[in-house]
Amino acid sequence: MKRGLFALGLAALTGLAQAGTEPAPACSSLLDLEVRQLAGEERVNLCEAYQGQVVLIVNTASKCGFTPQYEGLEALYRRYRDRGFVVLGFPSNDFANQEPGSEAEIQQFCRLTYAVEFPMFEKVSVRKGRAAPLFERLAAAGAPYPKWNFYKYLIDREGRLVESYSSMTGPADPKLIKTIESLL
Repeated sequence: MKRGLFALGLAALTGLAQAGTEPAPACSSLLDLEVRQLAGEERVNLCEAYQGQVVLIVNTASKCGFTPQYEGLEALYRRYRDRGFVVLGFPSNDFANQEPGSEAEIQQFCRLTYAVEFPMFEKVSVRKGRAAPLFERLAAAGAPYPKWNFYKYLIDREGRLVESYSSMTGPADPKLIKTIESLL
C-alpha cells in the first residue's frame, strides 16, 4: 500500500511539474520578517506580501526638507506597480525630531498632503545600535544605516539588496529610475 501511495504522490508531483507549476522560491532572509502596518494592528510578512517584486524601502519623516519626496515616491509607485514594483515607507523620528507625530497623524498627513497609497509601516528607529530588524538586515547586507530621512534601499525580485541611495537622491533621479527599470 505504501508503494502505491508513493507512486500516486510521485505521479501528482510529475503532473504539477508538467503543468508548469513550480514550488515558490524560498523567502529572502532580508525580507523574512513581520512588520505592523502604520496606525494599525495587522502584521505583514514582507516575504509573503512582496516576494517576487522589486522593492524600494524608504525611511520617511513628515517635517523634513526631503518630505516632498513623498510625491515622487508615490509617482514611482503608481508608474511601476503594475510591473511588480512597490515602495515601502517606514517613518522614523531618529533625525532632529522630524517625525514627532503619532502613527495616526503620520498616516493622515501622508494621505491628505501627498495622496500616499504605497504601503506604510510602523514608526521605527533606523540608527545603528537601535535599528529595527529590517534596517539591521539591510546594514548586514552591505548598505549603510540611514544618515538622515529618506534613505532608499532597492531590493530585486529575489530579495537581494541591489543598491542604497542617500536622501540627496530623489525619486526622479535618472540613475534610480534606470536601475528600477532594469530590475523590472
